[in-house]
Amino acid sequence: MDIREWLPRDKSDFEAVRKLSEFGNEELRDIIPELMEWLQDGNWPISKSVEDLLLRFGEELVPHIQNVFKTKDPQWEYFMLSGLVSRLPSRYLIGLKVDLERILKNPTKSELLEKLDEVIIPLLNKIQ
Repeated sequence: MDIREWLPRDKSDFEAVRKLSEFGNEELRDIIPELMEWLQDGNWPISKSVEDLLLRFGEELVPHIQNVFKTKDPQWEYFMLSGLVSRLPSRYLIGLKVDLERILKNPTKSELLEKLDEVIIPLLNKIQ
């Protein structure tokens, strides 16, 4: 069975998230990018459940979070920072420090409009 068959089909697909939670990290590792997509809007009902699932991976999430920063989607960045990233232990935030400082010191216009600095400053304070 392909684990991708269990990816959520809509923003309220709690059954899929529940089923995915039964899989081990080895199996889930391959679908981390697809799971990250369910964090594009923190208002989606399954968003927090997907965060809970992803938090198992800790430091392994850093490159996936950095990929979200590369999308130049400030809303996704906001929900990623205020949700998943804010829930990570501070020792993992060190791997994101350069990215967080770049957004704070040299934000794009859309990052400014999204007021990412308001969520980044507390994150940087956690690692300093």
